Amino acid sequence: MTSYFARVSAGRFRPSELTGGAWATDEQHIAPMTGLIAHEVERFAARRGPDGMVITRISMDILGVLKLAEFDVEVTVVRPGRTIELLEAVVTARGRVAVRARIWRMGPYDTAAVAGGDGGVLPHPDGLVSYPLGDVWPGGFIGSVDVRPVGEPRPGHARVWITSAASLVAGEEASPLAEYVKLIDTANGIAVRESPKEWMFPNLDLTIHLHRQPEGRWVGLDTAVTFGAQGVGLTSSVLHDDRGPVGRAEQILTIRPI
Repeated sequence: MTSYFARVSAGRFRPSELTGGAWATDEQHIAPMTGLIAHEVERFAARRGPDGMVITRISMDILGVLKLAEFDVEVTVVRPGRTIELLEAVVTARGRVAVRARIWRMGPYDTAAVAGGDGGVLPHPDGLVSYPLGDVWPGGFIGSVDVRPVGEPRPGHARVWITSAASLVAGEEASPLAEYVKLIDTANGIAVRESPKEWMFPNLDLTIHLHRQPEGRWVGLDTAVTFGAQGVGLTSSVLHDDRGPVGRAEQILTIRPI
């Protein structure tokens, strides 16, 4: 299968083996789910007619395990508006809520005259050598991505480009945004501070803020990982496309020895 998901019915999906997680290969990696949530939010919005608004934040709480089995996604309006609205997407599996996400959509306004402050551009991935991330992590999702470091990764810090040839949903065209965000949760695995064979540090959430809509098939991650002294960590990433930064992503980690 060359897609992460197949649609079973209006809001029901079947994951493929390409969603297999890094901490447990019989559980879904949350990265493709992020893209699917964006895809379903955009489809939900489109059914109400064009409004010009775009997704500017996705805040996901990971409440439970998602096995490689069918699940449901439901999107609702939390705060309606003509230029700003808040939506919620709830992922339910085996009768329990596994992911709850809140998504801000905003209408555009021309602020090009005051734009700035987004930082430098990562070197383009063309010509960079792929890194065998599968040597560090197992799972179908990790096997589906092409990771190309910019320079030598260090414990707790890496700059990489990542892409995938697998589509998001079989037989459906996803937006550039949905295809982009389906790769962001990989950030916690590209700049490991300690071996995942000795320490567990899964993320409990993923929050993505975008000041510009991403373009192209590559996701640039400038990522730093911090471990605190009381079992809590933080993975922080500046998000890039080939034009430069587009936003940030944050992941809170629970750290424990294996």
